[in-house]
Amino acid sequence: MNIRLLGATALIAALATAGCATSPGYGGGYGNSPSYGNSGAYGSRVCTDCGTVTRIEAVARGQNVPNATGAVLGGIVGAVAGHEISDKTGGSKGNQNIAAVAGAVGGAVAGNAIQNNVQQGTTYRVTVRMEDGNLRTVQQSDLAGIREGSYVRINGGRAVLR
Repeated sequence: MNIRLLGATALIAALATAGCATSPGYGGGYGNSPSYGNSGAYGSRVCTDCGTVTRIEAVARGQNVPNATGAVLGGIVGAVAGHEISDKTGGSKGNQNIAAVAGAVGGAVAGNAIQNNVQQGTTYRVTVRMEDGNLRTVQQSDLAGIREGSYVRINGGRAVLR
C-alpha cells in the first residue's frame, strides 16, 4: 500500500511540474524571448511629440511686414469711409472730397498705430530635435523656462517643458 501511495504522489508531482514547464510556443522564458525584455519593445515607445531644444532664436514681431503697410491700408479704409459717410449724409462733392482726405489722414494715423502695437515685442523661434531624429521649428511669444538643451513636447504649435 505504501508503494501505491508513493507511486501516486510521484505521479501527481510529475504532472504538477510538467504544467509549470515552458511550452515551445512561448520562447523558453523571459530572458531570451524576443517578445520580452531583449527586443526593447516593452516600455520603450518613442514619444513622437517630444525632443530636445537645439536652438532658440529671438525674432522681432512683424519682421516681414513693411513699416508703411498699416498707414497705407488705414489711409485707404479711412478715405473710403470718409467719402461714404459724407455721401450718405448729403454732403456736396467738395465736402465728400474733404471728408475723404480727412478720413485718409485719420485712417493712416490709426493704421500706423495699430501696426506698431502689433509689432512690439519679440517672438522666439524654437528648433527641436525630435526623438525620431527629425527637426521641428515652432514660433511662440514666450519661452516659459525653455532653454537650449531642454526636453520639451510640441503641443498645439508650442514647445512645452516636460
